[in-house]
Amino acid sequence: MQENYNVGIYARLSRDDERAGESVSIENQKELLTRYVREQGWNLYDYYCDDGVSGTTFDRPSFNRLVQDATDGKINLILTKDLSRLGRDYIEAGRYTDVYFS
Repeated sequence: MQENYNVGIYARLSRDDERAGESVSIENQKELLTRYVREQGWNLYDYYCDDGVSGTTFDRPSFNRLVQDATDGKINLILTKDLSRLGRDYIEAGRYTDVYFS
């Protein structure tokens, strides 16, 4: 089991999410996940945030950069608050879980 993780934190907030309140805000997502990374003793590589972008599309600027950094080996663990932050299409979002880039 790998213990040295270079973590990419992904956060997303769409206009529809803003009605849900502060709990899904970009800052809240980043703070929660940063705290978890520190508690685990992992290395935080970067934040990837798509603010005001719908989760119905996977063609988002920071999401694309996140996938590229994982493909390039810059990060080897991606954290997000919940699967809906990754994308609203759970089948497509599931394709990004447990993926090993080599």
